[in-house]
Amino acid sequence: MLIAQVTDIHIGFDPGNPDEHNMQRFRAVLQRLTEGPNRPDLLLLTGDLTEHGDAASYARLAGALAGCPFPVWQMVGNHDARTPLLAAFPDTPSQGGFVHYAIEGDELRVLVLDTLEPGRHGGSFCDARATWLEAQLAARPDTPTLVAMHHPPLETGIAWLDSDAREPWIARFGDAIAGHRQVKGIIAGHLHRPIHTAWNGVPLVVCMSTAPAVALDLNPIDPGLPDGRDMIVDEPPGYALHRWDGERLVTHLESVAPHRVLARYDEAMQPVVRTIMAERPG
Repeated sequence: MLIAQVTDIHIGFDPGNPDEHNMQRFRAVLQRLTEGPNRPDLLLLTGDLTEHGDAASYARLAGALAGCPFPVWQMVGNHDARTPLLAAFPDTPSQGGFVHYAIEGDELRVLVLDTLEPGRHGGSFCDARATWLEAQLAARPDTPTLVAMHHPPLETGIAWLDSDAREPWIARFGDAIAGHRQVKGIIAGHLHRPIHTAWNGVPLVVCMSTAPAVALDLNPIDPGLPDGRDMIVDEPPGYALHRWDGERLVTHLESVAPHRVLARYDEAMQPVVRTIMAERPG
């Protein structure tokens, strides 16, 4: 099973411009997914789909996704708004006022979480959402499960954008998944950088953004002293491919930008392929 993840699209950053920079970047990623060699079984959009949570931006995003040859599932981030998102994507499930749901599969189950608290930049995960997640995990304890959320529940060193590890919502989320060994991985967005770690013993991947990236600067930051550091940089857009092979989740990250092909699989490369393949058992 191959799951594509695209995150932090931020359509509407340049209001009124249908061909804004963020839309161009998103279209490039979508073209790679639809025309490249690794067409996914489904696409997860893991939040911050728009910049301002407005209906016009969601409509433009829905238009860009029209005719997509694989299922597309949406999630809210801190820049999103639930009501206009659900209006633009009426097939997106919701329950109890939250955009959270399960994507059921025989070999892998995906639980899509809602970490939005309107007016707050960081994450949120209240008792109601924790109760829902615990019930979902209890319902299929033997099915390998991937948890998808916008806000990663940890500190990464990007001080101005991180959550604080002491925030109550993080502990609440940790308690909800504790002991559920079917959780094989957590995927998130929000930080506009590719990051891999383990959290509470579970592999966790933060996907790179399609909107411009956050600069990689792990130095402390003083809210009272602007120091001129880089904050947003125009790195190429990118996406993640999460490959479930029946036993483990393997994540590939690719940036999308013009590049030169330096070798193809032709007669010149065939000896290399034969040598490597011959080393494998069977």
